[in-house]
Amino acid sequence: MALIDAALAVAHASKTSSPAPATPETSSSPASSPSPFQKKSNSIQSITSLARRRLSFGAESDIEDSFSLGRNQKKRRVAESFLRRFRSKTGLFVSDITGTEWCEKQMEFKLSRKVTEAMKIGRARHAKLEKEEWCEKQMEFKLSRKVTEAMKIGRARHAKLEKEVVKKVVVQVNSAEDKWAVKLMKFIIGANQLLTEGLTRELPLIGLVEGVWMVGVIDEVRMPVTESDRNPIFVDTKTREKNYLPAEPQKRKGRLQLMCYKYLWDNLVTDEIPSSRFFNFFSLNRYSILSEEIRENAAKSGFPAKILDDMVRHFRHKCSMLPPAHDQLLVRYEFQKDNNVIGEDLFAYDSDWLKSQIHCCLEFWLGEREANCTPPDERWKCGHCDFYTVCPTNTNPDGGSSHTEANLNSSLS
Repeated sequence: MALIDAALAVAHASKTSSPAPATPETSSSPASSPSPFQKKSNSIQSITSLARRRLSFGAESDIEDSFSLGRNQKKRRVAESFLRRFRSKTGLFVSDITGTEWCEKQMEFKLSRKVTEAMKIGRARHAKLEKEEWCEKQMEFKLSRKVTEAMKIGRARHAKLEKEVVKKVVVQVNSAEDKWAVKLMKFIIGANQLLTEGLTRELPLIGLVEGVWMVGVIDEVRMPVTESDRNPIFVDTKTREKNYLPAEPQKRKGRLQLMCYKYLWDNLVTDEIPSSRFFNFFSLNRYSILSEEIRENAAKSGFPAKILDDMVRHFRHKCSMLPPAHDQLLVRYEFQKDNNVIGEDLFAYDSDWLKSQIHCCLEFWLGEREANCTPPDERWKCGHCDFYTVCPTNTNPDGGSSHTEANLNSSLS
């Protein structure tokens, strides 16, 4: 990982010579182990072959796709799309795409909560079984608690990593326009840090994907140290309870996440963000005067902005100065206990695979078809799902999980 270590060394040297840039954080008012980028990196063809999740815009689908979208799939338009019902003002999050790819049925349950009564019946049944099968129930409780704690540890780790290179400044926001101004300002400051110091973290992104607005936050962006290569490198850090690499579906989820970030980034730096569509979709007043603290911080950072439209212009200008992202993407897996690197997944960006995945997910979000259930060979995921007792995949007449402890050991990180 000589390349990455060198980049970090450059960033650290720059950081020691100058203070970390102040990144604004919103505060609502009362009114409102290292490995080099080597030639033997996994080809995306082998990745998709292992994942067995390749879809195309008209080409033949594979065996798993036939199960998902063939005779077992009801291809009909839903009355009102989930996108319109739940993301009409926020846009899709990258986590919405990865979560949908993980299990569409789970995403449907989370969004609609239409299974409330069925879940109550399932919980009542579990309560009845407690005395009879306490050991099994105790394991379920432990697993649920561990997932929650793992998530807390993961968030804390990311906050610590961000703090290493970014100084946060709390600013007051009074409106939706202020909130968006802060997001755009964080991107501008982070991009400046990337260009001057070679490293930034927690960088917000926004863009259009297949005509749908999408937002996300990149864990880490690094600049290569060689003069011949100036394409930023995207890195995502994932923490794990277990000291070994995750299963292939979890790796696939991480790859999809980073590919979405590259897609958003490359669109930003190669095409101007459509300002009018941005203001219209998010119902923003481009002439709204920003809060005093935002105006002061923007001026101190070198891009004075009085109204939201000013901030958008600075954002677009900064994007035009940035190169496309590197085609090699990296996911690092850390052991939560000591933050040691378990391993790294270095892979190549594949626009065709990404578009097919997004296209499949958008069919669900746009209401063009009903939700797919997890394919049979990945049903071990159900052992971690809160909705398993009411899911069509559950064939246990008692409503409980029939998964073995071996399947449950494939714990989420």
